[in-house]
Amino acid sequence: MTLLGKISTEIGVHATAEKWYNLFATQLHHVQNLADRVHGTKLHHGEDWHHNESIKHWTYVIDGKVTTCHESIESVDEANKTIYYKLFGEEIDQKFKVFRLIFQAIDKENGGAIIKWSIEYERVDEEIEPPYGYIEYVHKCTSDIDGHLLKA
Repeated sequence: MTLLGKISTEIGVHATAEKWYNLFATQLHHVQNLADRVHGTKLHHGEDWHHNESIKHWTYVIDGKVTTCHESIESVDEANKTIYYKLFGEEIDQKFKVFRLIFQAIDKENGGAIIKWSIEYERVDEEIEPPYGYIEYVHKCTSDIDGHLLKA
């Protein structure tokens, strides 16, 4: 059995891909105020939320349990409205050697957008389950955030 994996979900939203990308590319600190499952976040290292060397500390709910992690931006592809995040920290590192969260905002022809979330991971051993709870988490957060982006 392989320890490497990738899981994805695509969610249709009403706000534009540009609004979604702008939130994650320039206003990431606002996500804690828009999603019920995000309890809080703070800048752990660095002075700019969107600099690749900055590290953020997140507290959120996965599978009904309060969880924490650190996150940094690996890369940004502005043309494709895609951001690659590296998640790490004690609770992630106990289960995964690699944990990458990928956000992509895709325009729909008739308005709105598709938000694609992907998780690329490498488990530390076969006993660890794939991170399906994270897909449920980003799906729920996407629904919460879409309502706020429509009002903005």
